[in-house]
Amino acid sequence: MSRKLVVEADGGSRGNPGPAGYGAAVVDALTGEVLAEAAEAIGRATNNVAEYRGLIAGLRAAATVDPGARVEVRMDSKLVVEQMSGRWQIKHPDMKPLALEARDAASGFSAVVYTWVPRARNTRADALANAAMDAAARGETWSPSPPVAAPEPAPAPPKGGWLPPSTEPTRTLLLRHGQTPLSVERRFAGVGDIPLTDVGRAQAEAAARHLEPAGIDVIVASPLRRAQDTAKAVAAVTGAEIRTEEGFRETDFGAWEGHSFAEVAERWPDDLAAWLSDSGHAPPGGESFTAVAKRVATARDKVLVRYRRQTVLVVSHVTPIKTLVQLALEAPDTILYRVHLDTASLCTVDWYDDGPAVVRSLNETHYLT
Repeated sequence: MSRKLVVEADGGSRGNPGPAGYGAAVVDALTGEVLAEAAEAIGRATNNVAEYRGLIAGLRAAATVDPGARVEVRMDSKLVVEQMSGRWQIKHPDMKPLALEARDAASGFSAVVYTWVPRARNTRADALANAAMDAAARGETWSPSPPVAAPEPAPAPPKGGWLPPSTEPTRTLLLRHGQTPLSVERRFAGVGDIPLTDVGRAQAEAAARHLEPAGIDVIVASPLRRAQDTAKAVAAVTGAEIRTEEGFRETDFGAWEGHSFAEVAERWPDDLAAWLSDSGHAPPGGESFTAVAKRVATARDKVLVRYRRQTVLVVSHVTPIKTLVQLALEAPDTILYRVHLDTASLCTVDWYDDGPAVVRSLNETHYLT
């Protein structure tokens, strides 16, 4: 799987228009290490022009680090984020060529997503932009700080030996939502907003009591109702805040939604056979497991960056949780067809900064009895 990079970009103008500059940093999504920086004073310009120039510089810097990476761009410019995401039209003539240049700079990466962040969370890029403008005001040109020498590598373990991971992990507790009417009848339940049953609500409350002493720092939940309701039950007991993450929603099963396995086998036998043998095959009108894996990996990376070395409860569904376990084990995608997860079951995965992940539990349900 390709590497995940974060581009933090900003631009500013002292006068709008006025003396302007931009700053950008490329950060390793897992470790938080700054891999590249760029900043420049660009003369007289508007804030919007400077922000676009910062985006372009950040994408180009990321390409020098890893041209095939997955990239998340974080900016406090709502305009640039919405326009580059395709949700807002680009009407100003000064913005159109800059947007095209930015799209060209982004075209080589395996994926690029744009995220708006508050200014308080974009201080690194803002500081770089201001440093470039300050240098220009002094008649100087901004230059990056001298690189810090890399530390000596750790000694290799002796042959046949084993060394534990070298850092404190980010712990993810992976909780499947409680029982729903479709799970009782063993029907495909994808993106439909299905409620919990009475049993499902009782399961969520039992899981909450079990998780109360776990020291949960934040709850990250799928946007679907059954996951949100399960998350709310845990939040009521633990006091943890709930954040919604679209990447952790269930697979879109398309035409199969609400049907049993037997019904699907009867009506779509060829599609079902292909789906069972090829994770890249999607149900009619639906989503393949390969597509799900991409967004789940991105959501996982967001969690590891935003909540590094914390305990995170992820409330999700069968496919995303199995995918997270697969990613942790570096297992083939056939594992998706070989693992069973009960409703309201719990899995625990520790993710370490230096690479390895450890699956500590799978399909725990003892607290439900």
